[in-house]
Formats: sequence, C-alpha cells, structure tokens
Amino acid sequence: MSAQTDTPGSVTTVYKVSGMSCGHCEGSVSAEISQIPGVSSVKAVASTGEVTVVSAAPLDGEAVRAAVDEAGYELTGQA
Repeated sequence: MSAQTDTPGSVTTVYKVSGMSCGHCEGSVSAEISQIPGVSSVKAVASTGEVTVVSAAPLDGEAVRAAVDEAGYELTGQA
C-alpha cells in the first residue's frame, strides 16, 4: 500500500499525475494540493509524474482529484 505512516499523526501518500512536464507544472500541482486541509507538505516531480503528499490523516481521494484538476492536470491514481 502506498500510504504509510512516517511519524505519529502523519501519513505519506504518493499519487500519479499525468501532464506535468516542467517546474511550473510541479508548482501548480503542489500549490493546489497544499490548500487541502491537513496537508503539511507536497513534492511534485514532473519527470516521474509522482506527487508525494504528507498529511495529518489520509486524504479524501476526490479532494485530491479536484485539486489536481484545478491545476490543469489529471490524477491517474496512487503510485
């Protein structure tokens, strides 16, 4: 399973996002996902299409999908 607990009270989940090709793309996706309540950090990597999210609790998949859609990209699932 891709969701894992790093420290008590935090969950790390890796998502796959299609369409990212540069640093601007990474920033757009990171900014939108960072606005989801409970998210403490986001790291998007365009070359792999992976977005690593650290949050206080597991995130609602639809909230993540909506954030990625708002940034103009497509959430394809969890890595």
